[in-house]
Amino acid sequence: MAPSNTHEVDLSKLSDVSDISPETITDRVNAINSLCPNPRQKFIMERLITHLHQVVSETNLTTEEWMTTIQFLTRVGQTCTNIRQEFILLSDVMGASALVDSINHPKVGGSTENTVLGPFFTKDAADIPHGGSIASAKQSGTPMFVYGRILDTSGQAIPNAKIETWETDAEGFYDTQYADRQEPDCRGRLKSQGDGSYAFRGIVPVAYPIPGDGPVGDLLKSLGRHNFRPAHLHMMIEAPGFETLITALYPRGDKYLKSDAVFGVKTSLIVDLQDVTSDEEARAKGFESAPFKLLKQDFVLVRQEEAKKARVERAAKTVPDEAKVDD
Repeated sequence: MAPSNTHEVDLSKLSDVSDISPETITDRVNAINSLCPNPRQKFIMERLITHLHQVVSETNLTTEEWMTTIQFLTRVGQTCTNIRQEFILLSDVMGASALVDSINHPKVGGSTENTVLGPFFTKDAADIPHGGSIASAKQSGTPMFVYGRILDTSGQAIPNAKIETWETDAEGFYDTQYADRQEPDCRGRLKSQGDGSYAFRGIVPVAYPIPGDGPVGDLLKSLGRHNFRPAHLHMMIEAPGFETLITALYPRGDKYLKSDAVFGVKTSLIVDLQDVTSDEEARAKGFESAPFKLLKQDFVLVRQEEAKKARVERAAKTVPDEAKVDD
């Protein structure tokens, strides 16, 4: 009797993979994988094997370099915990996360561009009223008032859109990074008004480092790269019939804007903060006194059918019909 962890198949259907050479192994591996019943998985594996083998061949990879890679990936897995995902971090710094995001959320017309979600979103943000604060009274950062409208690609207002927003505190940490976190802070949930308008108070976000104490941090150091993200304010906006928009706003002037460790910055998402010194205006916005920063930004959502069309058009150029994903 075969052990319970074996996988028996009809050997007569498998391709011959004996006597491989550098010139034949790629075709042999793809051939023996060709019985995969899932056409999408079969297509992805065929491309993965082909490109992986190309890298090994083109670089003439040594046994020592191969083992170093295996040991590195092992360390990445060992670093993962229930609150830290080092593999996602690796995907981020290699640009894979940003690429997947860009492919799956194409820009349509004048729509707001997507960017990476990041690891610090939580579902426990407090609901706040129009103009309310996402930052608790204990926060010491520079006050900031954010407002604008939620629109569709034709310029029509989208009322009752759900808006999630989150940011760092003035020290560059998200609330989830504090071991003694009691409740959400520097994050909130609100709805757009009947005219599509939204408004809330927060603080000016600051640049911060992604984890640099693990294998991904070592990789960045070996590549001569830093591990910082520029200051940004996360926004996630949902409305029935529209693609969910996951994006962020990056205050102009941050020194890391052009070298973001996770490739999240897009020029269209760089914003200007206006200085306000009027105490009267500060009180009208819910602050005790001036000064504060003012940020005005409209967000343009894409209808689901518009986004689907854009994805289908892109896939048609690179993916065979049998391997396409049903949208």
